[in-house]
Parts: sequence; structure tokens; C-alpha cells
Amino acid sequence: MRSFLKYTLATIVGMVLVHVLLFSIFIGFIGAIAAMSDKSVDVKDNSLLVIRLENEILDRASENPLEDIDFLTMKSKPKLGLNKILEAIGNATEDARITGIYLDLTDIRGNYGALATTQEIRKALERFKESGKFIYSYSNLGYSQKGYYLATVADKIFVNPETPLLLSGMSSTISFYKETLDKLGIQAEVVKVGKFKSAVEPFVSTEMSEANREQVKKYLDSSWGTIVRAISESRNIPIASINNLTNRFDIYTTGQFKDWGYFDGTVYEDQMLDILKEKCGLLPSQKLNQVALTDYQHVSLPFQGFTKDKIAVIYAQGEIGMEQSADAIGPELAKTIRKAREDKNVKAIVLRVNSPGGSALTSEIIWRETDLARQTKPLIVSMGNVAASGGYYISCAADTIVAEPTTLTGSIGIFGLFFSGQELINDKIGIRTNTVNTNEHSDFGGSYPLPIPISSRPLTLYERNVLQNYVNQGYETFLSRVMAGRGLSRSELDAIAQGRVWTGEDAWNIGLVDVLGGLEDAVRIAADKAGIEKYNIAEYPTLKNPIEAFFSDLTGNVKARMMKKELGTFYPAWQQLKNATRNQGLLARIPYDLISN
Repeated sequence: MRSFLKYTLATIVGMVLVHVLLFSIFIGFIGAIAAMSDKSVDVKDNSLLVIRLENEILDRASENPLEDIDFLTMKSKPKLGLNKILEAIGNATEDARITGIYLDLTDIRGNYGALATTQEIRKALERFKESGKFIYSYSNLGYSQKGYYLATVADKIFVNPETPLLLSGMSSTISFYKETLDKLGIQAEVVKVGKFKSAVEPFVSTEMSEANREQVKKYLDSSWGTIVRAISESRNIPIASINNLTNRFDIYTTGQFKDWGYFDGTVYEDQMLDILKEKCGLLPSQKLNQVALTDYQHVSLPFQGFTKDKIAVIYAQGEIGMEQSADAIGPELAKTIRKAREDKNVKAIVLRVNSPGGSALTSEIIWRETDLARQTKPLIVSMGNVAASGGYYISCAADTIVAEPTTLTGSIGIFGLFFSGQELINDKIGIRTNTVNTNEHSDFGGSYPLPIPISSRPLTLYERNVLQNYVNQGYETFLSRVMAGRGLSRSELDAIAQGRVWTGEDAWNIGLVDVLGGLEDAVRIAADKAGIEKYNIAEYPTLKNPIEAFFSDLTGNVKARMMKKELGTFYPAWQQLKNATRNQGLLARIPYDLISN
């Protein structure tokens, strides 16, 4: 009887907790629906557009407010879409009600390091300044390097007196797991082409190869050089002085930074608001009109007239695999490109690529549609933070490739990665396997006795040769696509391929990129090639209905958020190991997941 009551009470408590959770989700759902229905924003004359880049920036963020609710805290942390940021800044340039922009900056977060994203926003702000309007920047918590790089576009930069700037330059740290795998009794089976194709190094080595060290040093120097040049030009500080300060790596006061020209003033936030009021011609007692970027992107501007001509902007964002989602690229993207190709009202296509690569097969499927599209209408590629390996594969057929100087691209190479764990399975766990074949190689690669992708035996020499030939064929196909798209000879391409990663600036110098610029530049080039002046932008893939997207992604989103919350800064390393075991097979992927300070 006691057990019965205990289990009954436990069941009742469990049901109550489930209903409380469902009620919380329901309240969040209703709140999000209410937010969706009330997008009206009133912009007054003499207003400041306030830009805070507090949350993650994607090339194109979902407009589904339900997606960003953290059901652990019941708070919303909406991601920002670069497309909406650029559009809002462009609209503010023409909006007579907007007097200036107030950058409230600390750090800038985005996928794959966000350097190219930061460059694109900076260029949009430069165009805003050309209209005669002002930009002031302030940080109450201190600028990160990326935050300060963006802030230097401002007419004046201010900072809290107790938050000095720390310039440290750029670095890349790679973790190696070979000894860990050895202790577990797991062996990485690797076949690859390209001496710079170093994505497999963490699993087969204990240190960086000289080739990998060379390419990493090259693109870090190039990216840092871009940042330093921009700071130097904007603040009239010699490049040598910036690098000397960085090399000394010391904590200086904000007053010293002000004296050296890095800041225009060291003030508290209330004083900053008074400065903004004075700039807007207001008295200290008057209210400062502010409109947040997240609100301004919903402002309706005057109707510009109707035209049926469209430029399709197709977003290819995330790893290339077998399934399409908001942050992953699958074969379905080929159908999206085909749809734009067959639409008579679409006069040109801009393919926005922000991907480290992935499946070579999916890359080939998408390449086919890009090649057909190029034969039908102008196809322009705009590269984001990363468009490398498979990301370059799906780009190379374009008429014109546009990249930011800090974009990471190239990495033209292919590898195969598998894991075997004979020692783990047989000796450490004690599992034995027997095999019966119908043909000589029916057990190719071994079996998988554990619920993880680790085979029961290593590859035989014959099997390894078969896979190496397969990788070689894939590499030759990749090279042929690039040669045809870029007009390069085999010898010219060999000198710059081999899996080597390049920055957009270096890729432009060697012919892998045509124009240095961003998404807006790519759209202008597309319009020019299509011979149209008036057009609408049509964005693809079509976003899911918010309610449908919420329920279809609920489990995965909650799980991912919980993992990120628990692991914190260790989440990227966990994700890398997870991808390594999941993405087995023939891959065209950049060696790194980038995090930039």
C-alpha cells in the first residue's frame, strides 16, 4: 500500500510538472504571437537609430519569434539577420526622420568568426556617413577587437572611463585528439588529397603540420592586416604604432588611449546621452528620440512603385550535408536554385554562401544547378564569413564571385574520415563479432556493434586503396568544376589548390575571387548584368510558417540550447567532435570552426 501511494504521488507530481511546463510554453507561444501581430513602430523627427549587436548575427535569421524563446528562462534572444541590418541602415540613410546613428557596442557575435559580417556592416555605415548624417559610438562595458574595428567607422568614439581597450591581435588554436583516441582504443582512418587539407590532423597527429601552420599564419596575418589598416585610416594612427601597442600587450588607461587617438572621450553612459542630445540640438531636459534597430527594421517606408522584375537572393548557410534547414545546406537547395532559374520574373540570382563545406556529393548536386542557372541568367556569388571547400565548390560556376577581404575561402580539396575501434570493442569492452559474407568484400569497412559510428576493425590495405581512388576521383571532379568556372589551367589551379585556405583578399589576388565586397555589392552587380534598374529582392529558401517551424524544430532547439547553456565556451569543441563522428565519408570541408575575439 505504501509503495502504491508513493508511485501514485510521484505520477501526480510528474503530471503537474509536465502541465506547468506546457503552460509556460503556451504563455511564451501566446506572447510571441502577440509580438508578431504588433510590428508598428512610430519614428519621430530628429531620431537616432540605435544599433546594438548583442545577439548572434546570421546572414539571414528566421523571422519566427517562437524560435528564439529560451524555455529554460522564458526569455527571447532573437538572432539578427545581416540582410535586415543592411536594409535598415540603407533605409535610415534615406529617411529624413533619422538624424544619426548611435552605435552601442561591446562585442559582435556571428557564425564562423563574423569578421566578414563586421566588414559588411562597417561598409554600410560608411555609406550612411556619406549622406551627411553622423555616427557616434559608445561602449559601457568595453570594446572587443571586432567591436572597436566596427566603432572606428564612427565620427566620434566614446568609452566608459574604466574599460580600457585590449588589443592582442589574432591567433588560432587547434586541439589534437590522437592521444585521447589511442587511449580509448579508437583509430582514425583517413584518406585525402591536398597537402594543405588539414581538417583530419586533429585525429591523426599531435601537432600542426608545417603546411597547415603556413596557411594559418598567412590568413591570420591577412585578416589582422585588414583590421589594422581600417583602424589606421579611420583614426589617423600609424599602422606601426598600432602593431607596437599590440605587441607590448599591456593594460593602459582609457585616458592614455584617448591621448593616443583611439578614443574621442571617456564618459559615463548618462554623459554620453547628454552628448547625443547636444548633437541632436536638444536641451539636457529634453527627451532623446531613439529607435532600436530591431524595431526600425519593421518600419514601413514610402511605396517605391511596382515592378515584376526580381533578383533572387538565395541563402546557403551552414554545413553541407543531407538535410536542409535554417543553419544547414542539403540537396534541397538545388531545387531552390532551379525554381529561381525557371522563374521568368527572376532576372538574376545572387547566391549568398556562408559555409565551411561538408558533403562532396551534395556540393556536386548543388553545383549542377548553379551551372545551369549561369547559362540562363546572371549568377553572382556573395561570400560571407566562410565559403571554403564545399562552400567554394558550389560557388565556382558563378559569373562573378564577390568576397570580403576577411572571408575565408578556397580549401579546394577532399578527404574521407572514418573511425575504427577494434581495441575498444574487443579488448576494453569485450565485444566479439563473427561475419558471414556472400561475396569477397561484403563486410567492407567492418561492422558497427556499438550505437556510435565506430567500426569493429581497421580498413584493409585493399579497402584503403579503393577509398583513396574514390577520393582522387572526387578531387579531380572538384578541380574540373573550378577550372571550368574560373578559366584556370590545371597547373595554375594546382599551385593554389591542394586544400589551401585563403582570405578573400588573397583569393582575389590569385583569381579565385573577382570582386572584394559584400552582399549589397553582389546585388548591384547582378542588376547591372541583368540590365535592370528597378527590381524587388526575393529571398529564398522560403521561410517556414512560424507555428509550423516552432513545432517541427522544438525538440532540437531545446536540446541545443540546453547543451550550449551547460557547456558554455566548450560547446564549439563538443560540436566539432560530434561533427567528426557524424560527417564520415567523402567530405569537402574547411579545417576549422572559427571563433574571433
